[in-house]
Amino acid sequence: MGQASSAADGYKALDMLATSVAVVRDDGTVLFVNAALEDARGISRRVLVGSHFPDSFSQPAHLRTALAGAGDREFAALRYDAWLLRMGRDPLPVYVIVTPTEGPEMVVELQPLEQQTRKDREERLAELAQANKELIRNLAHEIKNPLGGIRGAAQLLEMEMDSAELTEYTQVIIREADRLQSLVDRLLAPHRRPHVVGDVNIHEVCERVRSLMLAEFPKGLTVVQDYDTSIPEFRGDSEQLNQAVLNIAHNACQALGERIAQGDAILTFRTRVARQSTFGRQRYRLALELHVIDNGPGVPDSIKDRIFFPLVSGREGGSGLGLTLAQTFVGQHHGLIECDSQPGHTDFKILIPLP
Repeated sequence: MGQASSAADGYKALDMLATSVAVVRDDGTVLFVNAALEDARGISRRVLVGSHFPDSFSQPAHLRTALAGAGDREFAALRYDAWLLRMGRDPLPVYVIVTPTEGPEMVVELQPLEQQTRKDREERLAELAQANKELIRNLAHEIKNPLGGIRGAAQLLEMEMDSAELTEYTQVIIREADRLQSLVDRLLAPHRRPHVVGDVNIHEVCERVRSLMLAEFPKGLTVVQDYDTSIPEFRGDSEQLNQAVLNIAHNACQALGERIAQGDAILTFRTRVARQSTFGRQRYRLALELHVIDNGPGVPDSIKDRIFFPLVSGREGGSGLGLTLAQTFVGQHHGLIECDSQPGHTDFKILIPLP
Protein backbone atom coordinates (compact mmCIF):
# COMPACT_ATOMS: atom_id res chain seq x y z
CA MET A 1 0.00 0.00 0.00
CA GLY A 2 2.84 2.39 0.85
CA GLN A 3 4.49 1.84 -2.55
CA ALA A 4 1.20 2.46 -4.39
CA SER A 5 0.60 5.62 -2.35
CA SER A 6 4.11 6.87 -3.14
CA ALA A 7 3.58 6.25 -6.88
CA ALA A 8 0.27 8.10 -6.74
CA ASP A 9 1.93 11.10 -5.10
CA GLY A 10 4.61 11.14 -7.79
CA TYR A 11 2.09 11.17 -10.63
CA LYS A 12 -0.47 13.61 -9.21
CA ALA A 13 0.29 16.12 -11.96
CA LEU A 14 -1.27 13.71 -14.47
CA ASP A 15 -4.67 14.43 -12.89
CA MET A 16 -4.49 17.87 -14.52
CA LEU A 17 -4.58 16.32 -18.01
CA ALA A 18 -7.78 15.93 -20.02
CA THR A 19 -6.22 12.88 -21.71
CA SER A 20 -6.59 9.47 -20.04
CA VAL A 21 -3.23 8.24 -18.69
CA ALA A 22 -2.11 5.12 -16.83
CA VAL A 23 1.31 4.34 -15.39
CA VAL A 24 2.00 0.59 -15.44
CA ARG A 25 4.81 -1.91 -14.94
CA ASP A 26 6.10 -3.86 -17.92
CA ASP A 27 3.98 -6.83 -16.77
CA GLY A 28 0.85 -4.67 -17.08
CA THR A 29 0.22 -4.04 -13.36
CA VAL A 30 -1.35 -0.62 -12.84
CA LEU A 31 0.58 1.77 -10.57
CA PHE A 32 -1.51 4.89 -11.21
CA VAL A 33 -4.44 6.11 -13.29
CA ASN A 34 -5.45 9.75 -13.63
CA ALA A 35 -8.93 11.18 -13.11
CA ALA A 36 -9.67 11.27 -16.84
CA LEU A 37 -9.10 7.51 -17.11
CA GLU A 38 -11.30 6.90 -14.07
CA ASP A 39 -14.09 8.78 -15.84
CA ALA A 40 -13.50 6.96 -19.13
CA ARG A 41 -13.60 3.50 -17.53
CA GLY A 42 -16.35 4.34 -15.04
CA ILE A 43 -14.26 2.61 -12.36
CA SER A 44 -12.47 4.22 -9.40
CA ARG A 45 -8.69 4.28 -9.29
CA ARG A 46 -8.76 2.28 -6.03
CA VAL A 47 -10.09 -0.64 -8.06
CA LEU A 48 -7.86 -0.02 -11.08
CA VAL A 49 -4.56 0.33 -9.19
CA GLY A 50 -3.02 -3.13 -8.91
CA SER A 51 -5.17 -4.57 -11.70
CA HIS A 52 -3.85 -5.96 -15.01
CA PHE A 53 -4.19 -3.03 -17.41
CA PRO A 54 -4.33 -5.05 -20.68
CA ASP A 55 -7.64 -6.46 -19.37
CA SER A 56 -9.09 -2.96 -19.80
CA PHE A 57 -9.16 -3.54 -23.57
CA SER A 58 -11.20 -5.78 -25.83
CA GLN A 59 -7.95 -7.27 -27.20
CA PRO A 60 -5.51 -7.43 -24.24
CA ALA A 61 -2.76 -9.12 -26.27
CA HIS A 62 -1.99 -5.90 -28.18
CA LEU A 63 -1.07 -3.99 -25.04
CA ARG A 64 0.85 -6.94 -23.58
CA THR A 65 2.98 -7.03 -26.74
CA ALA A 66 3.47 -3.25 -26.64
CA LEU A 67 4.56 -3.31 -22.99
CA ALA A 68 7.02 -6.12 -23.67
CA GLY A 69 8.54 -4.14 -26.54
CA ALA A 70 8.72 -1.00 -24.41
CA GLY A 71 10.40 -2.94 -21.62
CA ASP A 72 13.08 -4.15 -24.04
CA ARG A 73 13.50 -0.55 -25.31
CA GLU A 74 12.68 -1.64 -28.86
CA PHE A 75 11.08 1.74 -29.60
CA ALA A 76 10.74 5.26 -28.21
CA ALA A 77 6.93 5.10 -28.34
CA LEU A 78 4.40 2.72 -29.84
CA ARG A 79 1.00 3.75 -31.19
CA TYR A 80 -2.03 1.72 -32.18
CA ASP A 81 -5.86 1.79 -32.21
CA ALA A 82 -7.86 -0.15 -29.62
CA TRP A 83 -11.24 -0.46 -27.86
CA LEU A 84 -11.32 0.58 -24.18
CA LEU A 85 -13.83 -1.35 -22.07
CA ARG A 86 -16.18 0.80 -19.94
CA MET A 87 -18.46 -0.03 -17.05
CA GLY A 88 -22.09 -0.03 -18.17
CA ARG A 89 -21.30 1.57 -21.55
CA ASP A 90 -20.18 0.53 -25.01
CA PRO A 91 -16.41 0.19 -25.61
CA LEU A 92 -14.68 3.44 -26.59
CA PRO A 93 -12.42 3.57 -29.68
CA VAL A 94 -9.09 5.04 -28.56
CA TYR A 95 -5.63 5.80 -29.89
CA VAL A 96 -3.08 4.18 -27.56
CA ILE A 97 0.42 5.59 -27.05
CA VAL A 98 2.86 3.49 -25.00
CA THR A 99 6.00 5.34 -23.87
CA PRO A 100 8.79 3.83 -21.75
CA THR A 101 10.28 5.93 -18.95
CA GLU A 102 13.83 5.92 -17.60
CA GLY A 103 12.69 3.58 -14.84
CA PRO A 104 10.71 0.32 -14.95
CA GLU A 105 7.38 2.08 -15.48
CA MET A 106 5.51 2.63 -18.76
CA VAL A 107 3.18 5.53 -19.51
CA VAL A 108 0.07 4.55 -21.47
CA GLU A 109 -1.86 7.48 -22.94
CA LEU A 110 -5.33 7.05 -24.43
CA GLN A 111 -6.81 9.59 -26.81
CA PRO A 112 -10.37 9.25 -28.16
CA LEU A 113 -9.94 8.19 -31.78
CA GLU A 114 -12.12 11.07 -32.96
CA GLN A 115 -9.73 13.52 -31.28
CA GLN A 116 -6.70 11.93 -32.95
CA THR A 117 -8.46 11.90 -36.33
CA ARG A 118 -9.28 15.58 -35.93
CA LYS A 119 -5.67 16.38 -35.01
CA ASP A 120 -4.39 14.53 -38.08
CA ARG A 121 -6.94 16.34 -40.26
CA GLU A 122 -5.93 19.74 -38.86
CA GLU A 123 -2.26 19.05 -39.50
CA ARG A 124 -3.02 17.90 -43.03
CA LEU A 125 -5.15 20.98 -43.72
CA ALA A 126 -2.44 23.27 -42.32
CA GLU A 127 0.17 21.71 -44.58
CA LEU A 128 -2.16 21.94 -47.59
CA ALA A 129 -3.00 25.56 -46.80
CA GLN A 130 0.69 26.47 -46.69
CA ALA A 131 1.37 24.63 -49.95
CA ASN A 132 -1.65 26.27 -51.60
CA LYS A 133 -0.52 29.70 -50.44
CA GLU A 134 2.91 29.29 -51.99
CA LEU A 135 1.47 27.81 -55.19
CA ILE A 136 -1.09 30.60 -55.57
CA ARG A 137 1.44 33.35 -54.96
CA ASN A 138 3.99 31.93 -57.40
CA LEU A 139 1.39 31.12 -60.05
CA ALA A 140 -0.21 34.55 -59.80
CA HIS A 141 3.14 36.27 -60.31
CA GLU A 142 3.92 34.03 -63.29
CA ILE A 143 0.56 34.88 -64.90
CA LYS A 144 0.70 38.60 -64.17
CA ASN A 145 3.58 39.59 -66.46
CA PRO A 146 2.55 37.81 -69.70
CA LEU A 147 -1.04 38.92 -69.08
CA GLY A 148 0.03 42.55 -69.22
CA GLY A 149 1.90 41.87 -72.46
CA ILE A 150 -1.16 40.20 -74.05
CA ARG A 151 -3.40 43.13 -73.14
CA GLY A 152 -0.88 45.70 -74.37
CA ALA A 153 -0.41 43.86 -77.68
CA ALA A 154 -4.19 43.69 -78.18
CA GLN A 155 -4.47 47.45 -77.61
CA LEU A 156 -1.68 48.19 -80.12
CA LEU A 157 -3.26 45.84 -82.65
CA GLU A 158 -6.62 47.54 -82.22
CA MET A 159 -5.07 50.93 -83.01
CA GLU A 160 -3.86 49.59 -86.39
CA MET A 161 -7.24 48.18 -87.43
CA ASP A 162 -9.86 49.89 -89.52
CA SER A 163 -12.38 47.05 -89.41
CA ALA A 164 -15.01 47.26 -86.63
CA GLU A 165 -15.50 43.50 -86.90
CA LEU A 166 -11.84 42.80 -86.18
CA THR A 167 -11.82 45.41 -83.40
CA GLU A 168 -14.53 43.38 -81.69
CA TYR A 169 -12.07 40.47 -81.42
CA THR A 170 -9.37 42.62 -79.82
CA GLN A 171 -11.96 43.90 -77.34
CA VAL A 172 -12.69 40.30 -76.33
CA ILE A 173 -8.96 39.77 -75.70
CA ILE A 174 -8.75 42.95 -73.61
CA ARG A 175 -11.88 42.14 -71.55
CA GLU A 176 -10.70 38.58 -70.82
CA ALA A 177 -7.23 39.85 -69.90
CA ASP A 178 -8.84 42.31 -67.47
CA ARG A 179 -10.97 39.53 -65.98
CA LEU A 180 -7.88 37.37 -65.43
CA GLN A 181 -6.03 40.38 -63.98
CA SER A 182 -8.85 40.85 -61.47
CA LEU A 183 -8.62 37.17 -60.51
CA VAL A 184 -4.84 37.44 -60.05
CA ASP A 185 -5.29 40.55 -57.88
CA ARG A 186 -7.72 38.67 -55.66
CA LEU A 187 -5.30 35.76 -55.35
CA LEU A 188 -2.52 38.11 -54.28
CA ALA A 189 -4.69 40.31 -52.02
CA PRO A 190 -3.93 38.51 -48.71
CA HIS A 191 -0.17 38.77 -49.33
CA ARG A 192 -0.16 42.42 -50.42
CA ARG A 193 -2.15 44.03 -47.63
CA PRO A 194 -0.25 44.55 -44.36
CA HIS A 195 -1.59 42.83 -41.24
CA VAL A 196 -3.08 45.75 -39.25
CA VAL A 197 -3.41 44.74 -35.61
CA GLY A 198 -5.86 46.36 -33.22
CA ASP A 199 -8.57 45.48 -30.69
CA VAL A 200 -11.25 43.30 -32.29
CA ASN A 201 -14.82 42.96 -31.03
CA ILE A 202 -16.13 39.87 -32.80
CA HIS A 203 -19.74 40.95 -32.35
CA GLU A 204 -19.08 44.21 -34.20
CA VAL A 205 -17.69 42.07 -37.03
CA CYS A 206 -20.80 39.86 -37.01
CA GLU A 207 -23.13 42.86 -36.99
CA ARG A 208 -21.38 44.44 -39.98
CA VAL A 209 -21.72 41.22 -41.95
CA ARG A 210 -25.35 40.79 -40.81
CA SER A 211 -26.21 44.27 -42.12
CA LEU A 212 -24.59 43.54 -45.48
CA MET A 213 -26.44 40.24 -45.86
CA LEU A 214 -29.83 41.80 -45.03
CA ALA A 215 -29.13 44.64 -47.46
CA GLU A 216 -28.34 42.18 -50.26
CA PHE A 217 -31.17 39.77 -49.37
CA PRO A 218 -33.90 41.97 -47.85
CA LYS A 219 -36.69 39.40 -48.26
CA GLY A 220 -36.90 35.73 -47.35
CA LEU A 221 -33.81 35.69 -45.11
CA THR A 222 -33.86 35.62 -41.30
CA VAL A 223 -30.58 36.31 -39.51
CA VAL A 224 -30.36 34.95 -35.96
CA GLN A 225 -27.95 36.51 -33.45
CA ASP A 226 -26.91 34.04 -30.76
CA TYR A 227 -24.08 35.84 -28.98
CA ASP A 228 -22.10 35.24 -25.81
CA THR A 229 -21.56 38.87 -24.85
CA SER A 230 -18.92 37.93 -22.25
CA ILE A 231 -16.36 37.20 -24.99
CA PRO A 232 -13.48 39.67 -24.56
CA GLU A 233 -11.86 41.74 -27.26
CA PHE A 234 -8.65 40.34 -28.69
CA ARG A 235 -5.80 41.59 -30.80
CA GLY A 236 -6.23 41.08 -34.52
CA ASP A 237 -7.00 42.59 -37.91
CA SER A 238 -10.70 43.48 -37.89
CA GLU A 239 -10.81 44.06 -41.66
CA GLN A 240 -9.38 40.63 -42.41
CA LEU A 241 -11.78 38.94 -40.01
CA ASN A 242 -14.68 40.95 -41.41
CA GLN A 243 -13.77 39.73 -44.91
CA ALA A 244 -13.44 36.12 -43.70
CA VAL A 245 -16.86 36.11 -42.02
CA LEU A 246 -18.39 37.97 -44.96
CA ASN A 247 -17.07 35.39 -47.44
CA ILE A 248 -18.51 32.51 -45.39
CA ALA A 249 -21.87 34.25 -44.87
CA HIS A 250 -22.14 35.26 -48.53
CA ASN A 251 -21.44 31.68 -49.63
CA ALA A 252 -24.16 30.52 -47.24
CA CYS A 253 -26.68 33.01 -48.62
CA GLN A 254 -25.86 31.99 -52.19
CA ALA A 255 -26.56 28.36 -51.20
CA LEU A 256 -29.83 29.48 -49.57
CA GLY A 257 -31.21 30.77 -52.88
CA GLU A 258 -34.19 28.41 -53.01
CA ARG A 259 -35.07 28.88 -49.35
CA ILE A 260 -34.82 32.66 -49.70
CA ALA A 261 -37.30 32.43 -52.58
CA GLN A 262 -39.58 30.36 -50.32
CA GLY A 263 -39.13 32.81 -47.45
CA ASP A 264 -37.74 30.36 -44.87
CA ALA A 265 -33.97 30.86 -45.15
CA ILE A 266 -32.14 31.12 -41.80
CA LEU A 267 -28.57 32.32 -41.25
CA THR A 268 -27.26 32.11 -37.68
CA PHE A 269 -24.27 33.82 -36.11
CA ARG A 270 -23.35 32.06 -32.84
CA THR A 271 -20.44 32.96 -30.58
CA ARG A 272 -19.14 30.90 -27.67
CA VAL A 273 -15.99 30.52 -25.57
CA ALA A 274 -14.20 27.19 -25.95
CA ARG A 275 -12.11 26.15 -22.93
CA GLN A 276 -8.96 24.02 -23.07
CA SER A 277 -9.26 23.75 -26.84
CA THR A 278 -6.57 22.18 -29.01
CA PHE A 279 -6.07 23.21 -32.63
CA GLY A 280 -3.17 24.14 -34.86
CA ARG A 281 -0.94 21.76 -32.80
CA GLN A 282 -1.39 23.93 -29.70
CA ARG A 283 -3.64 23.86 -26.65
CA TYR A 284 -5.36 27.12 -25.69
CA ARG A 285 -6.93 27.93 -22.34
CA LEU A 286 -9.59 30.05 -24.05
CA ALA A 287 -10.62 30.34 -27.69
CA LEU A 288 -13.35 32.08 -29.64
CA GLU A 289 -15.86 29.81 -31.34
CA LEU A 290 -17.77 31.62 -34.08
CA HIS A 291 -20.36 29.54 -35.92
CA VAL A 292 -21.95 30.64 -39.20
CA ILE A 293 -24.87 28.25 -39.70
CA ASP A 294 -27.38 27.99 -42.53
CA ASN A 295 -30.33 25.71 -43.28
CA GLY A 296 -29.46 25.29 -46.95
CA PRO A 297 -28.89 22.13 -49.00
CA GLY A 298 -25.38 21.50 -47.61
CA VAL A 299 -21.98 21.26 -49.26
CA PRO A 300 -21.98 18.83 -52.22
CA ASP A 301 -20.31 15.54 -51.34
CA SER A 302 -18.07 15.84 -54.39
CA ILE A 303 -16.22 18.86 -52.95
CA LYS A 304 -16.58 18.41 -49.16
CA ASP A 305 -12.91 17.55 -48.74
CA ARG A 306 -11.76 20.36 -51.05
CA ILE A 307 -13.91 23.37 -50.18
CA PHE A 308 -10.94 25.38 -48.88
CA PHE A 309 -8.87 24.69 -52.00
CA PRO A 310 -8.51 27.62 -54.42
CA LEU A 311 -10.81 27.70 -57.46
CA VAL A 312 -13.11 24.98 -56.05
CA SER A 313 -16.73 26.12 -56.04
CA GLY A 314 -20.06 24.37 -55.60
CA ARG A 315 -21.89 27.16 -57.39
CA GLU A 316 -21.98 27.79 -61.12
CA GLY A 317 -20.10 30.99 -61.85
CA GLY A 318 -18.38 31.03 -58.44
CA SER A 319 -14.69 31.95 -58.32
CA GLY A 320 -13.84 29.41 -55.64
CA LEU A 321 -11.75 31.98 -53.77
CA GLY A 322 -14.07 33.05 -50.92
CA LEU A 323 -13.32 30.19 -48.54
CA THR A 324 -9.65 30.07 -49.53
CA LEU A 325 -9.25 33.73 -48.55
CA ALA A 326 -11.28 33.20 -45.37
CA GLN A 327 -8.99 30.35 -44.37
CA THR A 328 -5.91 32.51 -45.08
CA PHE A 329 -7.19 35.44 -43.00
CA VAL A 330 -8.21 33.24 -40.06
CA GLY A 331 -4.89 31.38 -40.29
CA GLN A 332 -3.06 34.71 -39.92
CA HIS A 333 -4.75 34.94 -36.50
CA HIS A 334 -3.40 31.46 -35.55
CA GLY A 335 -6.94 30.19 -36.01
CA LEU A 336 -8.76 27.45 -37.86
CA ILE A 337 -11.97 27.01 -39.88
CA GLU A 338 -13.91 23.74 -39.74
CA CYS A 339 -17.02 22.73 -41.67
CA ASP A 340 -19.75 20.28 -40.68
CA SER A 341 -22.38 19.96 -43.37
CA GLN A 342 -25.44 17.88 -44.14
CA PRO A 343 -28.68 18.80 -45.93
CA GLY A 344 -30.55 21.37 -43.88
CA HIS A 345 -27.61 22.27 -41.62
CA THR A 346 -24.19 23.61 -42.62
CA ASP A 347 -21.97 24.91 -39.82
CA PHE A 348 -18.73 26.78 -40.52
CA LYS A 349 -16.85 27.10 -37.21
CA ILE A 350 -14.04 29.63 -36.78
CA LEU A 351 -11.65 29.04 -33.85
CA ILE A 352 -9.31 31.86 -32.74
CA PRO A 353 -7.20 31.96 -29.54
CA LEU A 354 -8.34 34.44 -26.87
CA PRO A 355 -6.09 36.21 -24.36
